Amino acid sequence: MKKLKMGMVGGGIGAFIGAVHRRSARLDGGADIVAGAFDIDPAKSLEQGRNLGLDPNRVYRTYQEMIKGELALPREERADFIAICTPNHTHFPIAKACLEAGFNVMCEKPMTLTTAEAEALEALVRKTRLTFGLMHTYTGYPMVKLARDIVKAGDIGKIRKVVVQYPQGWLYKLTGRENMQASWRTDPKRSGRAGCMGDIGTHAANLAEFVTGLKITEVLADLSAFVKGRRLDDDGSVLFHMEKGVKGVLVATQIASGEENDLNIWVYGEKKTVAWYQENPNILRVLDQTAPEQVWKRGNAYVAAKSPAAARCSRTPNGHPEGFLEAFANNYINFCDTIRARMEKRKPTALELDFPGIVDGVRGMKFINAVCDSSEQGNVWKKI
Repeated sequence: MKKLKMGMVGGGIGAFIGAVHRRSARLDGGADIVAGAFDIDPAKSLEQGRNLGLDPNRVYRTYQEMIKGELALPREERADFIAICTPNHTHFPIAKACLEAGFNVMCEKPMTLTTAEAEALEALVRKTRLTFGLMHTYTGYPMVKLARDIVKAGDIGKIRKVVVQYPQGWLYKLTGRENMQASWRTDPKRSGRAGCMGDIGTHAANLAEFVTGLKITEVLADLSAFVKGRRLDDDGSVLFHMEKGVKGVLVATQIASGEENDLNIWVYGEKKTVAWYQENPNILRVLDQTAPEQVWKRGNAYVAAKSPAAARCSRTPNGHPEGFLEAFANNYINFCDTIRARMEKRKPTALELDFPGIVDGVRGMKFINAVCDSSEQGNVWKKI
């Protein structure tokens, strides 16, 4: 297996998500970080490079300088892909520059600041035929993939309703001055049109589409900013319709005092229900009105028999829990294997291609716009 070389924009000292990307990409030995522009302050970027043991010549002041510096290296030495771990408003210009320079990209979500940017980026990915990954973490959990494959096999019957909720409490009183993450996530210029709905509502919507295999077609939303002076939503409730007549409810909030990261989904079919809980991610519940509840546990042979995708994403034997970092790493495994396949001039397999990408990014931006339009226009139905 060829070890891929990773560059990074963002992820400086004290940044949460950049460190998660680095750890996860390296977890299975298939990639390692070799270059970065880690901070808008060049001195801090250099310090982070020293912390990571990088060649100082490959620690750059800006992403433009990194692109230029990496392109100056022989092809076998330069970064194979660049991870973008910066605030939302910078995603588009960085991703565009990387793709135009010939670099594969892994990007944080939401993908861009506007739908127009997302569609422009989609056109560029199609033109360059480079690999583009979007880090919707929760699709990387083995039991989420199992849920998708159970639904796809028709085991729960025709889907009737989807309920997905994502309550957090960390923004229950922060104004933005006390916390770096709160500062940019509550700033329309850096976060975009939505706050909570852009940050975690998009995760919930993506999870609903991933597990069901259906697209959300229209939404009716009610967004609120409970903290005084906050300019973006910190709470929202959304009714939604999906393809094939499926109806759903999505609740996302970051002011639910005491809640941590309680993303949950229930998919109700004519025969059975599948239910998954992010804070207990190694099990999948299958509910049946006429039979005892089934509890599927990660790492068992019966999971592998039902879902090769879930088996591919499990590392440890049953009874040894896997979680957030491993889910991140699973998206990186498939992303990197797709890059390798294209380097080898072969078509990636369906299992290798099983990671969120440019299409998910465009849909995420359209979801944000529809939800914001619905709420601002008096809680009316808006099509996606």
